[in-house]
Amino acid sequence: MTEPEVRPVASSVNPTVRRRRLGQELRKLRELKGMTAEEVAERLLVSQSKISRLENGRRSISQRDVRDLCGVYGVEDHRIVDSLMQMAKESRQQGWWHAFGDIPYSVYIGLETDASSLRIYEASLVPGLLQTQGYAGAVTEGSWPEATAAEVERRVQVRMRRQERITDPDNPLRLWAVIDESALRRIVGNRSIMCEQLEHLVEFSLRPHITVQVLPYDVGAHPGMYGKFCILEFQDPQDASTVYLEGITSDLYLEKPNDVQAYSVMYEHLRMQALNAEHSRQFMLRIADEYRRSDPNASAR
Repeated sequence: MTEPEVRPVASSVNPTVRRRRLGQELRKLRELKGMTAEEVAERLLVSQSKISRLENGRRSISQRDVRDLCGVYGVEDHRIVDSLMQMAKESRQQGWWHAFGDIPYSVYIGLETDASSLRIYEASLVPGLLQTQGYAGAVTEGSWPEATAAEVERRVQVRMRRQERITDPDNPLRLWAVIDESALRRIVGNRSIMCEQLEHLVEFSLRPHITVQVLPYDVGAHPGMYGKFCILEFQDPQDASTVYLEGITSDLYLEKPNDVQAYSVMYEHLRMQALNAEHSRQFMLRIADEYRRSDPNASAR
């Protein structure tokens, strides 16, 4: 069997990406051996779902897992085994987000932190990376009515920390956001918060690596009517582009080329139907002005 070359992972790569790459290498070894995930699971007396989760990077991979799998696949090159074992060790390190406790979308944060670009479509709220602190707090309180004040604060802190990725002066995240008009019209918190949020969107949209487009009501039916989604792309060719679909209790990550291509085509249709960047800024400023003029507390500011 011709064993694949396992490239060393740089120390700057976060643990989520390490786990993802390790899973890809283990899948390659299984496919070279000509085995199915079910056959591997039977050999190791584990569930087939465990093998699948290891390969897709959704489950932590121990050095023992790597050793057992290399044994099944007949990997005799100690350099490959040692490299995979080191990747497993590094994949169990903690990213910055672990300091905030149990975050339900921690896998996504890990991918977002390492992504080179994001294409986001939002149907009902402003994208998290572009939210003001006031808006983020109001969204969290409304979305999680049973959350304590401490839990709300923790989630807002995580959201604010995530935004460092788009303000990084050395390696800013390339962000393209198409936002449905309904997200701008829905009053989250109060009119003052909305006015501040829209002005914040306009300010950030002027940065060369950030594009914000508004999809107005009058475009009618469009490809994004089934809900929001995000396409993550990475600089390293080892890391496949991923479509992220957020759920209430679980999330979905699509990595098959056909799935990514389908969502990429959908995004291009949304982008073409949306207002261009300059017209979107004018549109958002008009709505902000409407909020300011209708805000009963505006005179106090």
